Amino acid sequence: MGRAYKMKGQKRKNKTEKYDREQSVDLAGPSKKVKTDGSNSEKEENLEITAGDIPGIPIAPLDTGNNKQRVIFVLENASLEVGKVGKTHQLLSSDEHATFLAKNKRNPAADYRPDIAFQAIQTILDSRVNKSGRLKALYVKTQQGQLLEIKPHTRLPRTYKRFSGLMVQLLQDLRITATGNGEKLLRLIQNPVTQYLPTNSRKIGFSHSSEKLIDMHNYVGKINEDLDLVFVLGAMSHGKIDVDYVEDYISISEYPLSAAYAISMITNAVERKFKIV
Repeated sequence: MGRAYKMKGQKRKNKTEKYDREQSVDLAGPSKKVKTDGSNSEKEENLEITAGDIPGIPIAPLDTGNNKQRVIFVLENASLEVGKVGKTHQLLSSDEHATFLAKNKRNPAADYRPDIAFQAIQTILDSRVNKSGRLKALYVKTQQGQLLEIKPHTRLPRTYKRFSGLMVQLLQDLRITATGNGEKLLRLIQNPVTQYLPTNSRKIGFSHSSEKLIDMHNYVGKINEDLDLVFVLGAMSHGKIDVDYVEDYISISEYPLSAAYAISMITNAVERKFKIV
């Protein structure tokens, strides 16, 4: 089990990458109780995740027809780090753990914004691209190098507090399974992400610093329909993504945009291309 570490002194170095192996024993079992309010109170929240009790709208079955373009999102540099605060493991954030992070010589403002990933993931899962069945996969790469897979039909908690508790459980247990059929809705998978991307795909990165400023609707409309669309965005507050598998870096606005707003522009362009109403 991939346990979080105490943030005193140096981080514990992982000798091997921790991820969910298909042949491993399912650890979901009984529900976990994870404290997520950042205080020293004894209030605990039951965070058992099931396929039916998380709010959301049913997703259409994935259309795998040969003539259908599919969409994949990759979120890079997401701030999803677990630390032991007091007696509990918590998802570290600048809002709730500023004092704790400062004592451990961390920079709360620059590196600890899990709310960005939360908003970006919700925007992708809420999109008509996903609800129509065109979203093939969603991957999230953390700043610590862990790779998460989120199934498109997963119904994540709508509040950040429950989301943070879910991420703590996921990063410790390596997977979250649905009650009943045991399907793995979220799990840590082996790097690199490129092994899961289709060979016949267009891999597009987004950066405000790119000199290639484009109109997203026109750009998407001109991409060969035989190619799946892979959109790669940063889920951090500062900096830019720099990954070698991206084929084209573009900018979609003259102004800096939040990850969630950029995703909404992307999905809107794709929905228009696919004629999704």
